[in-house]
Amino acid sequence: MHQQGLRNLSHSTEAYGINGKHTAFWNLPIDELIERTVSSGMGTIASSGALAVDTGAFTGRAPKDKYIVRDALTEATVYWGEVNQPFEEKHFEPLLRQVQQYLSERDLFVKDAYACADPAYRLCVRVITELPWAALFVHNLFLRPTEEEVVAMEPDWVVLHAPGFQADPRAYGIRAGNFALINFSRRMILIGGTAYTGEIKKGIFTVLNYILPHDRNVLSMHCSANQGPAGDTAIFFGLSGTGKTTLSADPGRRLIGDDEHGWSENGIFNFEGGCYAKCVHLSEEKEPQIYRAVRRGALLENVRYFPGTNQVNYDDISVTENTRVSYPLHYIENALIPSVGTHPRNIFFLTCDAFGVLPPISRLTTGQAMYWFLSGYTAKVAGTEAGITEPKITFSTCFGAPFLPLDPNRYAAMLADKLQKHQSVVWLVNTGWTGGPYGTGSRMKLAYTRQMIAEALAGRLNQVAYRTHLVFRLQYPLECAGVPKEVMDPRNTWDDPLAYDAQANQLAEQFRRNFARFEATASKEALAAAPQLMGATT
Repeated sequence: MHQQGLRNLSHSTEAYGINGKHTAFWNLPIDELIERTVSSGMGTIASSGALAVDTGAFTGRAPKDKYIVRDALTEATVYWGEVNQPFEEKHFEPLLRQVQQYLSERDLFVKDAYACADPAYRLCVRVITELPWAALFVHNLFLRPTEEEVVAMEPDWVVLHAPGFQADPRAYGIRAGNFALINFSRRMILIGGTAYTGEIKKGIFTVLNYILPHDRNVLSMHCSANQGPAGDTAIFFGLSGTGKTTLSADPGRRLIGDDEHGWSENGIFNFEGGCYAKCVHLSEEKEPQIYRAVRRGALLENVRYFPGTNQVNYDDISVTENTRVSYPLHYIENALIPSVGTHPRNIFFLTCDAFGVLPPISRLTTGQAMYWFLSGYTAKVAGTEAGITEPKITFSTCFGAPFLPLDPNRYAAMLADKLQKHQSVVWLVNTGWTGGPYGTGSRMKLAYTRQMIAEALAGRLNQVAYRTHLVFRLQYPLECAGVPKEVMDPRNTWDDPLAYDAQANQLAEQFRRNFARFEATASKEALAAAPQLMGATT
């Protein structure tokens, strides 16, 4: 195989069992990756200058097709179950050989990158892919080494990315032909049958969620982070659709990162060098920083143009609601580079409560923080299909269950320790519905949520009166400057307070059922924070 581009001359793709007759392009500049994508018919250039591609059959991750090799290293350390599915060690080499053979027959694009902005925890990653635009994604999402660093780089982990390869499920004991497979002993990730780039990103995140807490005593977190003018750091936990990326992109604060961070003895640091933002209904008015980052070098996924133009219609979700854009962190005007911050003064748990029960903002005790962290609650509305209006409850442990290889209690215990040590204040923010559930009430105005967070960051919410929610026992402020007073108490926003009480009890019962799996191992403080069912809330 012919090797071209910037690389360590002692390395070639042959070191990874790839021995074909085609060319491997190493660390090509983004302009060339874009040109090769367009010339091959894989993508087009949008009016903003961004490259637009389709990811094919998969427009999101396939969590049921993610596996970890179970061997002597992982047998007793990985939290096996529905999320962390075991892959038999004996099947790894045969599958690897098939992936190697497949890649040997294609031109390849190799990208070297880093994860972890704090050099003390840096992870060197090498991605070998058949798609030039997947290499662009790696360039955008991870930290970019200098030319000198590239030449000296020795990868800690290697990702073999073969979207066009399909495995035989019967031969390997897997569910389907597509897969994302992590081998911690071999320090290798195999991805096949899917071109959705998020599998690369979340594969490395899963690796860090194992290595950092297990080996380095660093809490890994699925959160965004920013820093105020005074140097105060805030972090935002939340599942997809709760506003994590949107709310951390604050023009008045410097962005540290939008998705994945570690919390060490020195403070927090971004795992990545870029952002992977949702594009659905994106507008310059609502999300100016993200909108302006969609330019030359950015990679748009599964969007559609207005007819007869190359102007993106962000409201068009005919392919998927999960339209995405990736771009380097420095495309955000006030990004903090290097992306490291102090110990967080404020922590926000974001939830989209589609049942209209939770207050728009509440202040949590440490015990409540543990309870809500382990619960990882949000509610997803049931798409846009006619006649479907029922919201779906989602509990994702630690706001990132699909990416956590260790026992969830380990992450929760680490968070509790850091909260107490650094006296961080934890807030629960409902970015979902008010005045009734989805279909009856209305979505909380983004301007109100931004204002409440701004008041919390400024410390002014510590100077107002609070009330205790009689079901969830959350402490919520009765007023917030710039927000109508009636918005602050969720029960008062419903036309029928008794209907609110019934809805609160129903939601609380779902919490109690979900948390039953933690009752044997959770702390007393977390257990004491469980909601209490009541006949009425007054």
